[in-house]
Amino acid sequence: MANHKSALKRIRQTAVRRLRNRYYAKTTRTMIKRLRSLTSRAEAEAYYPQVVSQIDRLAKRRVIHKNKAANQKSKLMLRINKLAA
Repeated sequence: MANHKSALKRIRQTAVRRLRNRYYAKTTRTMIKRLRSLTSRAEAEAYYPQVVSQIDRLAKRRVIHKNKAANQKSKLMLRINKLAA
């Protein structure tokens, strides 16, 4: 166990950040699943900016790697482009 006040504070901060990161990551995964399940191209194009914004936010906070974020955005756009107009 930690012996210093600063180490105890670091443990508390890490726990809070971990929970917050898990929440945002799970929310983003749910948004991605919802976007993938859409069948209308218009709906998907309207929802895509919200999903991209969330993915970029995760990458900025280093919850996910920036390359993973780029790959996810690319694959989602490819999927939207394959949908019938």
